[in-house]
Order: sequence, then C-alpha cells, then structure tokens
Amino acid sequence: MSDLPPYMRIDPDQAAEALGSPMNTDALSEVARACMAGREDLAGRGLEEDGGRKLRLFSTWEITRYLIPVAQAHFRRVLKQNPDLPQGRSETEGGAKWFTLDEVLRLRTHFAAEGSKAKSYRPYRPEGLPAKMIAVANFKGGVGKTSTGAHLAMSAALDGYRVLVIDLDSQGSMTSIFGGKVEDEWGTVFPLLARHYGEHLRADNQRRVDRGEAPLPFDDAIGDAMKMTAADVIQKSHWPNIDLIGAQLNLYWAEFQIPVWRMAARGWKLWDALTDRLIADGVLDEYDVVILDTPPALGYLTINGLAAADILLVPLGASFLEFDSTGRFFDMLSTTFRSIEEGENLAARALGREELRFEWDAVRAVVTRYDGTQQAELGALVQAYMGQTLLPHRQNYTSLIGQAGEQVRGIYEADYRDFNRETYARGRETFDATYAAVKSLFVGAWKRDADDAAREAAE
Repeated sequence: MSDLPPYMRIDPDQAAEALGSPMNTDALSEVARACMAGREDLAGRGLEEDGGRKLRLFSTWEITRYLIPVAQAHFRRVLKQNPDLPQGRSETEGGAKWFTLDEVLRLRTHFAAEGSKAKSYRPYRPEGLPAKMIAVANFKGGVGKTSTGAHLAMSAALDGYRVLVIDLDSQGSMTSIFGGKVEDEWGTVFPLLARHYGEHLRADNQRRVDRGEAPLPFDDAIGDAMKMTAADVIQKSHWPNIDLIGAQLNLYWAEFQIPVWRMAARGWKLWDALTDRLIADGVLDEYDVVILDTPPALGYLTINGLAAADILLVPLGASFLEFDSTGRFFDMLSTTFRSIEEGENLAARALGREELRFEWDAVRAVVTRYDGTQQAELGALVQAYMGQTLLPHRQNYTSLIGQAGEQVRGIYEADYRDFNRETYARGRETFDATYAAVKSLFVGAWKRDADDAAREAAE
C-alpha cells in the first residue's frame, strides 16, 4: 500500500474530515483580511520609524565603479580639493566613505562641470525634447513585469535621469516597491482620465448648445476632476529622483467607468487621455524617463499606457506557455489598435482629416528569470522566431534577486555588505545589462528625434 502514489492512498472519511466547512463570502473576506495583514507586515519590513522608506548609502567603491566614471584616488583627491562638496561619512574611524544618492547627484554635477570633457558624466538627453515613456506590459502573470519596470526606474535614476513611475495596475505592486501611499482612486491616474473626459464633454456640450440641443450631464465627480492636475497625484518616493503616481484597488473602477463615458460621448478619444494630460501638465518636460507599469490584461488602463508609450517592453519567461501567451498578447495588441485606427479613420477620411496611426519608437521583448543551464535551447528557439523584437540579453535569475524580492525592494537597494562585492556585482550585472539594452533604445529614439528636428529647422 505504501508503494502506491499519494493520489491512490486517499481515504474518503479522512478527506471529508479534513475538508472543513464550506466557504462563503464572509469566509473569503476573512482570507482577504489575513492576506492584507500579511502584506502590510511584509511591505513594512525595512521601514523607518516614521513608516517611510529610506534609500541606503553608496560607498566610494560603488560610486566610482557604477555611478561616476573616475578612479577612486582621483575621486578622493577632488573631494579633498573641494571641501564645499559632499564629503560623505564613515562608520568607523578611517573607514570607507558613504554618500546619499542626493550627494552623488551633486558630485556628478560637479564632475560634469569641472571634469574631463572626454567623459560623459551626465546621461544623454537632447534639449527641448520630451521625456521618453516606456510601458512594461504582458498578459502573463509572473513574468517579472513589475520587477523589470522597477529596476529600469532605479537604473535610470542611478544613471542621473529624473524618473516618474506610473502604476496603472490596481494591485499596486509597483506602488509598494516605491513606498507609495494611496488612499483611493483620487490619488491615482483616475482623475487625470476623468479630467480628459470632462474637457471633451465641456467642448461637446458647447457645440450642442450652439446647435440648440440639450447638453449632456456633468456630474460632481467630473467637476472635481476638472480642478486636478498631475501634480496633485504625483508623490515623492524614497529615491531623490524617482517620483510616483501610485495605484490601489479602487483604480480598477476606471475599467467600468471609462466605457460608460465612451458610450455617453462617442467622440471622446479615450486612448489619448493619459498622453494628453501628461503633456498638458508639463510632466514630459519635468522628467526624463517615464515608466508605466500596466495591468496583466488589455483593458482601458493598459490601452492608455500603451498608447502613451514611446517604447513597449514585453517581459516573458523562456517557457512554451509564456512564449505562447506572449504571441497571443502581440496578436490582441495589433487587433485592438488596428480596430481603433479603422474606426477613427472612417470618419477622418470622410472629413478629409489626418488619419490616426499608432506608432512606437521600438517594441521589444525581454526574457526574464532566465536559467541558462535549463532554458538555453528554448531561449535560442524563441530568439530565432522573434528575431530583433527579442532583446539578445536575457535577464538571469540570481540569489540576490530572490532575496531582494523577499524584502520588497530592488536589487539596487540591497547593501553589498550583506553579501560580498563580487556576489553583489554578479547579481546586479543582469539588470545593468537589461537597462543598457533599454537605454540604447530611448537614447537612439531621442537622437533620431533630434536629427529630424534639426532637418526640419534647416528646411
């Protein structure tokens, strides 16, 4: 009997006794409360006494290796010659100097002004061009979508860019990573979308009145949203150059409200709502890079994020199911946006207006949580089928990534003294390479835009 597999050794009486009482909605609420308590406990680990997060310090070794391209000896010499610059602090007498990221950014500014002109101390960003928006999206859960987006934001911040993270997923995982606090949907992108609809409705109502027709109703919620801008929902994170528009469960209400607005006003271009509000509120001038974390479904929030994005990044694992799901994601993506184009362009052609066309600077997939010892063959196969669309770099899974995930933080927030320098270096290598691949995309897109602008000006 003991040699039988476990599913053949189940006793019906024991199974019935172990089953417990049937579950009802009250029981589901209890499970939800228990999970919420656990979430608060896990998210609260590593918080300061005031309940906020605090970014760790950075050592001279780390700064000169990863952040400011100078030799350690030269770095120390510059600090000694400029006592007005941040001097760092030592935990022991004569020990290594440690700096806040704010101080690192000030030091980078000094080196950019006074250092060798042959070196690039500040990241590339053409004057007069807007921020580049990167949407991280896929249907499949567990592919590292939020983790990839968060680490891209942190990488860009360490590189010296001003970063805005927009969480469009009502689960709020990205918001938790950056320590955001969101009470309800009015602290999310919801009022920005509502204001965009309200502005359309106000203009449409004026046209109705001019034609002698009754205006559509303008409810209190829309009226409240009309008073809000992006500045009202942007909050600071524990990173000095990363800000956040957070999310929480009530944001999901937008998925029900947006189609109601669309039915009331068929001319409202809902897919432009987020883009137009970010432009109108000056967000794309204030920041360099905007990271959009989208829900794992092609709903109205995802459509807004993808339509706003300049670059679409699609994480997937090196497995058949994830490759299959990602192919279906691209299929539904093309179908959805083509359907919007066709619907809009019927009217545009009839009225002699410019036709709608969705376009992205780049669309790339990236393999995440990669294990080269077990997934090399499938990884190569996926690369062969997807070609240039799949980034050649594969994001390896390491123990450093696993430990950082358990502590609700990014690997760039991990103190290398908890490991050793080489373990830390290997652990962050994979995210550094992912960032390099993505940075190459938005830097290339900026350069192309700058060249196009220069040609237009010359003509």
